[in-house]
Amino acid sequence: MNKFVLVFSLFSMSTLASEQLNESSVSYGIGAGAPYAGLGGHVAKVSNTDMKYLAVGCIQYSTLMGSACGLGAGWMVTDLFGATSNKHGLGIYALQTAGEELYFESEGFFAQDKHRTYSALGLNYTYFSNGINQSGFTFGLSIHATNADYDEKINGVFQIGYQF
Repeated sequence: MNKFVLVFSLFSMSTLASEQLNESSVSYGIGAGAPYAGLGGHVAKVSNTDMKYLAVGCIQYSTLMGSACGLGAGWMVTDLFGATSNKHGLGIYALQTAGEELYFESEGFFAQDKHRTYSALGLNYTYFSNGINQSGFTFGLSIHATNADYDEKINGVFQIGYQF
């Protein structure tokens, strides 16, 4: 959770700094993938070349295992390598809940199943069909490292969404 607080603090500071330098607006998005904290949505501060967002979403919901929902935060830029198009974004993100692992603890003859959610830090590429500062569909790929004990430590996720 401390990593999430650090990323959130950096997000807040960079948002305040960008307000002084760039004209920006508020945007909303819905979809599936890292920028949406699973299946969910985000609110973003968008300029012509970058996007800073806070997301809320769920990575699972079932009657057997229950739900695993959480928060996310990230920052994407389209001019990282001097590109003139604002359709290709590279970014970083943090997810409070990136997955849930099931494990068993045995006490004598009895085994008890336990559930634990884990967090992630990652990098992503997003294609904005109409540009980062315009409404339209988004597609991308993310790769992240987790603090899981039993599941994979490195995971990849495809993403699809719509930015309003």
